[in-house]
Amino acid sequence: MDVNATVTCPEYSHEEEQDTDILNGHKLRFLNLQLAEEVGTALRCNLKPVVIGGDCAILPGVLLGCRHYSGPVALVHIYGHSDFRHPGNWKRRPGSRPGAAAGMDLALVTGRGEALLTEWPGIEGPLVYDAAVIQLGERELFLEDYEWPDIGDTDILRISIFDALALSDIELTDMIFGRLDAFTEIPYWIHLDLDVLDGTEMAAVDCPGTPGLSSQRLENICRTLFRHTHCCGISVTIFDPDLDPEGTSARLVSCIISNITGSSRCST
Repeated sequence: MDVNATVTCPEYSHEEEQDTDILNGHKLRFLNLQLAEEVGTALRCNLKPVVIGGDCAILPGVLLGCRHYSGPVALVHIYGHSDFRHPGNWKRRPGSRPGAAAGMDLALVTGRGEALLTEWPGIEGPLVYDAAVIQLGERELFLEDYEWPDIGDTDILRISIFDALALSDIELTDMIFGRLDAFTEIPYWIHLDLDVLDGTEMAAVDCPGTPGLSSQRLENICRTLFRHTHCCGISVTIFDPDLDPEGTSARLVSCIISNITGSSRCST
């Protein structure tokens, strides 16, 4: 197989599609089905996929590929936002634009949202169950207009950026493995959205913010998680090259991915 496979994204549109309140919903379903095939193929070849995508709307596809290969899967969701928008906490107003799946990814993979992006061939129930999810990095939960407070009513383990910054790297990974150890019979996937980095170090993302992790801390945490035998792969998203005309952030992202996966070693 081609170890550097590319899944071509369909043309992005700002126009609404029929029978969905999700922007590019039908196109995203097609894209995620294609991505699932690639991830499943890599896993069957005993590879640990590293998926570099556009935004987090690719998360259903990578988890679907894992599910088809190994059955149940856990998820470490490392992200500056929980992305838990779903019909229970959001309703599209008449005449307003469709919602972006990039703000719904954690809700979608836990089975909340339109069937278009929550129901998948060969899978009963959600792609991942709440109790098998660790969400690390949320920085907005104390805002008065926090969009999805109902995530607090779920069994998802939530480690805010404020909690993370108060812990050492070892304490933080121990907390994550404390939840993953309840699911030792299943593999886990890491989803890394680069806006979890502090905005002073990574501005080339759609929603940079502070506080956030440093690149060194992010590498340390993700390297420990990625190199564990139960990890089946990692997806890395949301870097925007249009916001990085000098290529500075691109070099940082390249080093972060290399240092996490061990493909090479470079200085960040």
